[in-house]
Amino acid sequence: MVIVARSEDKLLQLKKEIEQQYSVKVIVISSDLTNSNATLEIYQTIKKIDLKIDYLINNAGFGGLGKFYERSLEDDVAMINLNIIALTTLTRLFLPDFVKRNNGKILNVSSTASLMPGPLQAVYFATKAYASSFSNAIAAELYDTNITVTNLMPGATATEFGKISGMDKTEMFKKTASAYQVALEGYNGMLKGKLDVISGLTTMQKIMIWSIPFSPKKMVLKITKKLQEVKND
Repeated sequence: MVIVARSEDKLLQLKKEIEQQYSVKVIVISSDLTNSNATLEIYQTIKKIDLKIDYLINNAGFGGLGKFYERSLEDDVAMINLNIIALTTLTRLFLPDFVKRNNGKILNVSSTASLMPGPLQAVYFATKAYASSFSNAIAAELYDTNITVTNLMPGATATEFGKISGMDKTEMFKKTASAYQVALEGYNGMLKGKLDVISGLTTMQKIMIWSIPFSPKKMVLKITKKLQEVKND
C-alpha cells in the first residue's frame, strides 16, 4: 500500500497501525498535492521502486465556506489544484499502466455536492461536479476493458473536513455519517465496478437528493445556501 499526504508524521503513524493490524507493507510518500509537480514526482517515485499499482484511490480534497468574492483567491486556486488538477493528473499518469495490463480499478472521491450548485461553497461544489463528470466519462471510455472507475459521492461525513472547512458549524453537518462506513461502501463499490456510490445520507437527505432534478433551481439554491450558513451558538 502506498499512502500519500502532506503530513509525514501522521503518515508514519498510519503506516505503523496498518502494518501491525494487517501485515502488509506500507510505503509513505509525503507530498503536497496542491503543487503542480507533485503528482508526476509521486508517479516517478513509484515507477522507480518498480511497484505495480492495482487500485488508485483519489481521496484528497478540501473545501471552505464563504462568499466567492470575499474568499482568498489563493485558497480557492489551491482547492482547484487539489480537487481537480491532482485527481486528473494522477488518473492520467496511472491509467495507461492499467490499460497496458488490462486490469485495475480507480476510486475517485467526489461528493453529493457534485449534484447541485453550492452557494457559500461555490468553488468546492464546482470541483466535485467536475470529479463526478470526469469519473463517469472515463469509465464509459473503458467499458470494453477490465478496468473500472467508480465515483464515490458521500454526504456529510465525520472527518477533519468539517472542522477545516467550517462546515461543522452548519445545518448540513448537524448529523454526519461514519467515515469508516463511507470508506467501506466506496471500497466495496469499487471492487464491484460500480459507476456511482452514494453514501452517508439521512433519509431526508436522500429525499432531497432525489428531488433535485424535479425542483426549481432557485429553490434548490436557496435551500443549499441556508444549509451552509454558519449557526451561532
